[in-house]
Amino acid sequence: MDDQAKAIGDRVRYWRRRRNLGRKHFADMVGRSASWVDKIEKGERALLRLPMLERVAEVLNIDPAVLTDQPAAERAARCVDPTEVQAIRSALGSYPGLAPAEPPAGTFRITQQADYLDAAWAASHFTVVARHLPTLITAAQNAVPTATGDERLGAHRMLVTTYRLASSMLLKFEASDLAWLAADRAMHAALAADDTWALARATRSVARAMTGDDQRPQAIGALLAMADRMRPQVTVDADHLLALYGMLYLAASTSAAQGEDAGLALEMHRDAAAAAQRLQPEHNRHNTFFEQANVDIHRVSALVRLHEHGRALEYARTIDPTSLAGLPPERRANHLLDLTEANAKTGHYRPAVQTLRLAEQIAPEEVRCRPLAHGLLRLLLRNTNGEHGRLLSGMAERAGVAA
Repeated sequence: MDDQAKAIGDRVRYWRRRRNLGRKHFADMVGRSASWVDKIEKGERALLRLPMLERVAEVLNIDPAVLTDQPAAERAARCVDPTEVQAIRSALGSYPGLAPAEPPAGTFRITQQADYLDAAWAASHFTVVARHLPTLITAAQNAVPTATGDERLGAHRMLVTTYRLASSMLLKFEASDLAWLAADRAMHAALAADDTWALARATRSVARAMTGDDQRPQAIGALLAMADRMRPQVTVDADHLLALYGMLYLAASTSAAQGEDAGLALEMHRDAAAAAQRLQPEHNRHNTFFEQANVDIHRVSALVRLHEHGRALEYARTIDPTSLAGLPPERRANHLLDLTEANAKTGHYRPAVQTLRLAEQIAPEEVRCRPLAHGLLRLLLRNTNGEHGRLLSGMAERAGVAA
């Protein structure tokens, strides 16, 4: 068996499955038989003729080099690609109720899938989230119109969770307009349920989307209005609502910092810290990871956004390393990206490279795929040489950033 044919066949199979295409459907799209596809994927037949190679790549919506070049194949496989963003866009473009809905998959099954994608998000496995999110959006949308009784609230909460995940994904990859649409959908689903849990979570998503769209005063207004609304309920039901309440203040702190309002950012941080101090071990954090370490890294992030890079580094040194290690990879990697920026902006380029390398080790997709990290790589490439320069060049090559 030819090694090149086997490698190309493996990549064809990988991308066919990643696009959720069955072998027969894919064969029809390419204009060949299912047995032909089977032989290509097993490496028993070489895909070397340029017109057919280009046709296969076109159907898979990838560059032909992704099938023939190992570095290009590895980079593409690591990251969310435009086709997957477009699939999320298409799912968000559906309006349940205008046409007969597909039979719902069942709340329990949808919940399992949402929990799986939540875990993938926390681990910074964004390609997993992107691949399965469109199907989850459709399933959650279809579950709401048919839900009755006790299932109705659960269906609305699941829809809010799904839209929130979509918004967070899109913001991370700087698709701000789509992120705003997903967050707005989450808010409407929460308002329809008139549920504090759903409203608190949706408000955070809307505020983050507003902040990304330079509507910071509106974002902060929404967050504080929601905090005021839920405060009496938090007093009597801290077990279930305190973490969500505290996260509103963390989001407000970030928005204020991006608007360069240092005083408000500090005030919001203190309110979040006060909520964290009230947390008890048995309290439900609802996958927010709301605790003192999360509050602390948000303060570092706020200081970076306020361009107080030296103070950000000083504050970071006060954070308990053990508590920090308990946060999920997505949170830790984002903290390290903040520290990379703070080090670079203060001229500490070697620590910046070391910090960025640690972020890549913890959560490779955060560094290799995100536009934010690519910007940091370009900044450091202009200012680093020697051993650290070679280390940085390797990271840049894995990220597809020109050295």
